[in-house]
Amino acid sequence: MVSSDKKTLYVFNGAIWPSAPWLAVYALGYEDQVDVEQVDLVNGANFTPEFVRKNPAATLPTLLIPGQENLTDTTSVVKYMLDNSPKPIGKPSGTNFVAKIHEDAVDPNFALLSARNDAELKAKDAGIPGIFIRGREVALAKYAPTAPDLKSFYDAKIKANGFLNLVYSPEVPAEVKEMWFAKSKTAWEAIRTFILNDIPAVLPDSGYIGGENPGEDDFHLAAWLARITLLTGGTPKEDGVLALKSELGGSEVPEKIVTYWKLWSATPAWAEVYKHGLH
Repeated sequence: MVSSDKKTLYVFNGAIWPSAPWLAVYALGYEDQVDVEQVDLVNGANFTPEFVRKNPAATLPTLLIPGQENLTDTTSVVKYMLDNSPKPIGKPSGTNFVAKIHEDAVDPNFALLSARNDAELKAKDAGIPGIFIRGREVALAKYAPTAPDLKSFYDAKIKANGFLNLVYSPEVPAEVKEMWFAKSKTAWEAIRTFILNDIPAVLPDSGYIGGENPGEDDFHLAAWLARITLLTGGTPKEDGVLALKSELGGSEVPEKIVTYWKLWSATPAWAEVYKHGLH
């Protein structure tokens, strides 16, 4: 039962972006002020009419604040937690880095579903991405008929998920598959550039982007790095980020990123959010 005087943060320990404010719960001292609740995205729990009415986009994170409008996107949730933090916070970077890390070109959710060749597509279909897509399909079929007032929402989601089902289907048309492979290659090239150039440009030699304490940029970057590191075979351990090398075209993982990862991985917040592995 959620305490009526507490805020509620909806997360999932298989999702990337709710991890940003989830880290903030522990890094900023919100443990006694925020109830953290899991929403199982793999089985489409975010598509229940009840949840869609809390967040019309059916996405995570979602923050419920008694007496206030729900916050339903990563940027606004993290900003709220920083603005009301019980503990000192890091300084703003003064850049557009948060917006840049959320650009489609380096989308970590697409990276999860991406496949650059038949072998990758087969492996993804047999793994979490395939289970995720099929779980969504079942959930949408279950919940759509129960909420006629949300018909436009469900119709759009069913169409979008139907395309993913097609990509992952053995009957996928060759032209669709080749389009997906090409889009995936472009995405990973952009991610490589982002790792080698954009992230080191904003990172200090030591400490957080925000200084002694994590600031807005840090929570978004920590979550992004965790997802991409997972996709390259890394773990939450202090040397886990070295797995990124496999996607860097022969380059080493930038030393600033290695140092930054070690900093985060030693925190209680990191240990709590990633105790079951990266996501």
